Amino acid sequence: MTRILVTGAGGMLGRDLLAVLAGAGRQATALDRAALDVTDAAAVRDAVAGHSVVVNCAAWTDVDGAESAEEAATAVNGTGARHLALACRDTGARLLHVSTDYVLPGDTDRPCPESAATGPVNAYGRSKLAGERAVLELLPDTGYVVRTAWLYGDHGPNFVATMLRLAAVRDTVDVVDDQHGQPTWARALAGRLLALADTPDAPAGIYHGTSAGRTTWHGLARETYRQAGLDPARVRPTTSAAFPRPAARPAYSVLGHDRWAGAALDPLGPWQDDLARALAEPGLAALAETARTAAGRGPGT
Repeated sequence: MTRILVTGAGGMLGRDLLAVLAGAGRQATALDRAALDVTDAAAVRDAVAGHSVVVNCAAWTDVDGAESAEEAATAVNGTGARHLALACRDTGARLLHVSTDYVLPGDTDRPCPESAATGPVNAYGRSKLAGERAVLELLPDTGYVVRTAWLYGDHGPNFVATMLRLAAVRDTVDVVDDQHGQPTWARALAGRLLALADTPDAPAGIYHGTSAGRTTWHGLARETYRQAGLDPARVRPTTSAAFPRPAARPAYSVLGHDRWAGAALDPLGPWQDDLARALAEPGLAALAETARTAAGRGPGT
């Protein structure tokens, strides 16, 4: 029987992965940040022992904070991934490591294949690239790097939840319209991770775990409003220059999904479809209800 370890189990993706596992009648060892510090090599070895699959959702996710704390970010995203890869190599476990589009430069105008050259534009991306390299180097046959982007869901802070909260207190919002990417529902990504975990003969290497299609942050905000029963005209376009941040962002984070076919698995579906399912989840549904009520449309209308 496959014994699964989920690290970073208290985060948005980790919690959704546990929910997907439970829905499939599966059990897993769930370790959050308090239960497992991935920068502690001995603790990682002990945690991995006895498991056949490890899904690493543990990560430093503060993109802007990494600019002034790159060493700390790399300790988690790079060294932590290396500790997990070493432990998996020693025990024979397969490792599914969640990474990011931020390892890519974002300087193209077409979907980036899994084989695209890397070139992070910020410290966070460099820290995640260090983790990718460790997994691919140490586990050439049993290491899987699953890059995702623009992740949102029912747990923790994320863009979709923020837009719904702002809709309840502001008449209009200005949202960046010059960054392109693929909004990805954490629950849908969790389903692909489980499918990959259950496919032991899937070729090792890089997979892109993002939804199909593309949009901008402005486009995502408008679609969130529309699907939530709010007026999308309340979302106004602006540029990245209007919201300067410590960390640069890739301008084009649209990824290709060709490698899933080699594992006989389907990639994620259209982002608009997943957004509709996500907005039916309790947390986001409650935020949407609050926003509709604040807009004077009344409950459930």
